[in-house]
This record gives sequence, structure tokens and C-alpha cells, in this order.
Amino acid sequence: MGNDDVAKCSPIASKKNKLAHMFSKVLFHGGAGITNDGIANVKPEEKKSKDPSENTQDEFQDAVTKEAFFSQIFASIAAVKAAYAQLQFAQSPYDPDGIQSADRKIVAELKNLSELKQSYLKKQFNDPDIETTLLLSELREAKSIQQIFEITIKKLDSDHKLKDSEITFLKEKLAEANGENKLIEKKIYSSGQLAVPDKFQLQDLNQNYIISYIRHTVKSIRSFVRLLVTEMESAGWNLDKAASVVEPGAFFGAPEHRFYAFESFVCKQMFDGFNHPGFEIGRAPDPESHSDHAQFLKEFVELKSMRAVDYLVRGPGSEFAAFCRAKYLRLVHPKMEASFFGDTSLRRLVESGDGIPDSPFFAAFVDMAKRVWLLHCLGRAFDPTVTIFVAGKGSHFSEVYMESVNSDEVAVMMTAEPRVAFAAVPGFRIGKTVVQCQVYLC
Repeated sequence: MGNDDVAKCSPIASKKNKLAHMFSKVLFHGGAGITNDGIANVKPEEKKSKDPSENTQDEFQDAVTKEAFFSQIFASIAAVKAAYAQLQFAQSPYDPDGIQSADRKIVAELKNLSELKQSYLKKQFNDPDIETTLLLSELREAKSIQQIFEITIKKLDSDHKLKDSEITFLKEKLAEANGENKLIEKKIYSSGQLAVPDKFQLQDLNQNYIISYIRHTVKSIRSFVRLLVTEMESAGWNLDKAASVVEPGAFFGAPEHRFYAFESFVCKQMFDGFNHPGFEIGRAPDPESHSDHAQFLKEFVELKSMRAVDYLVRGPGSEFAAFCRAKYLRLVHPKMEASFFGDTSLRRLVESGDGIPDSPFFAAFVDMAKRVWLLHCLGRAFDPTVTIFVAGKGSHFSEVYMESVNSDEVAVMMTAEPRVAFAAVPGFRIGKTVVQCQVYLC
């Protein structure tokens, strides 16, 4: 690029060209002539009148000078803002050296602004090198703005790391609290504090007792699901294919996560009809009748003190027996039973109602069914009645209504808002209290 090209690209050079043009207009004005020897020929009477172009030149020179002056002001203001941003950043975490450095910069720039103010008031802002002043001022302002952006980025990065530390700390506290809760629950169960008094009344029933029994029921379901998976493995089932049939389209982050799909299947079958009196099996009591609350509580007290299989033998025609029969026939498919035990004799015996199968598998099922039925009785005895809810597939994750069973894996795999792949365990509403639905996220 030649000198002419540089002059065209520089706004200062452009202004200087205009200034030169002004000078040429003054020197070669129509009222003056040039002799052959190059000396201007000016008439005496013309020397007395001032050329109007001289006023234009003075105004232009004054405008350029003021532009250079104000560019220094803007550069100093930007420098103050950058220094103040540095001062704020150095305060957290506390950096004494950074605070002192920023403070010195602020004082220096404020002093510079004060001097510029005095120069303006005294009209002492003539600059012999206007082009250099403009370029240096623009460069200072650009550097200050860049420094502000860099400090902002550092601040955001620091805040991000702080949030990560807080999340890690809260996760550790949550794990610690869950561990303590498990120890407390274990002590409560072992000490018999969840045992029902002989004269257990409706007024003795409270939300805490129901919440504890919900957790107890979920543990019983998981014990049965583990037995079910063990039988599948012994029978040579393809667990991946079985899980995909139970929960189509679900992607499992680890092989052991297939357990949640089978847990979802068992919960769907066992809790179906929970919100209706007696699961709508057999006689359905009137939910609006107060006597029904007492009836369900009596059922709870009577069944809780007995072994589930003994209760079936004692009352084969009871609602609980009808509940067990209906749930077993829905939960255990004939082909599943045949692959597990070689035939469907258990199913035929359950279906006929002529006897109680003598099988560890059926005993484990009845024990789980007993917990679900007792929880149902508690829920119907309580006022307001306890109901269940299930998060739908594809729903947005809500920490109020849901609890993730694979939150750590999802946090590692993705940063976008997770969605519900399926509900492993339903949630419960106890009045205004919510027991979260346990979901598998994707």
C-alpha cells in the first residue's frame, strides 16, 4: 500500500488533506494573482479585507482539536471502568495486590480527568500533534474495553467453578443424609417402633407413619424384583431384550440399570387400581363413608400381625386373597412361569383358588403383595385419602415431584434438560405432602 493509499484510509490524514485544501484555497484565491517570478500580486485595498475562508479554516482547526481532546476524555473514562472492574474482581476471592493495583489506576485516571477538565475550563487544549493524540486515545480506549471483557470472562469462569464446588458439596451432604436416614430406618425397624399398638386408632395415624411404610413397601418390591431377575438369568433369558420389551425405546447407561425397567413393570402391575377402594377387586367400600376408614384400618392391623401366607389360608375368600390372585395372574405370564419352573402348575393352583402353592417364589410374591395391600389400607384409612401419581414418558424432570434413580449418569452424559424415560416407582400424595416419584432419566 502506497503513501496515498494510507492517506485515504486514515481519517486523520483525510482531515489533514482537507486542511491543506483550505490553505491552498487561501493561497490561490481568485482575488490574488501570481507573477512570473512566483510572487503574489495583491492589491493594496485587498490587504485590508479578511478572506472568509480563513474563518472556515479556524473553525475546522478548532473542531479537530476538540475531537482530539474529547477522545482523551473517553479513553480515560474507559480506563476508569476497566480499573473498577479489576477492583471488583480482586475483592472475591480477596487479592490485596490486585486491589492496590486497581486502586492506583483509578486514582491516576481520575487525576488525569481532573487535569483535562482544568485544561478545558482554561481553554488550554491545543495539541501540536493531533493525529498522534487521536490514535493513542482510541488505542487506550480499545485496550480498556478489551480488559473489561477479559475480567468479565474470568468472573464468569470463577462463578462457574464456585457453583460446581457447591453442587459437589451438596451432593456429599445429600449422600451423608441418605446414609443417616437408612441407619435411622434400620434402628426403627429393628426396635419395633413401626409396630402397630393393639389399640391403634385413626387418630394415631399420621403422615410420617405412612411415608415410612411407603419406603418399607418399596424395599419389599425391590426384593421381589431381584428374585425375578435371578430367575430370568437362571432360565437363560436375554435381559437386554426383556428390558426393551418392558420399556420400549429406553436407553440404559449401564447393564445393571435394566433392573429399573423390571421394577417399573412390577410396580405398574401391583399399584394398578391403588387409587380405588379395594383396588376395585371384590367388594368396593364407599370411599365417602367414615366407617370405611375404620374398616381399612382394622384390615391393616389384622393383616400386619400375621404372615401373608397364613392370612391367605385363613381367609381364602377375602379381598386380600382376591387381590393376590388377580395380581399374580397379571404379573407372572404363563410362558414366564413355564420357563422358570418347567410348567404352569403354580398358575393353575392360584387360578382355581383350591389351595396355596408351596413355592418360595410364590411366598416372596405374597409377601410383596401384603406390603402393597397394607399400604393401600393405610392410604384409605387416612383422611384425606392417599393417592399415587406417575410421571409420564417424555416429561420434563421436576425435583418437586420426581427423584432420579440415575441422576449421576445423566449429569455426566448430558447438559441439556433431562426427560423421563419411564417411572420406576410411582409417587404418592398424602394431603399436601408429596412423596416423589422415582424416575429413570434419558
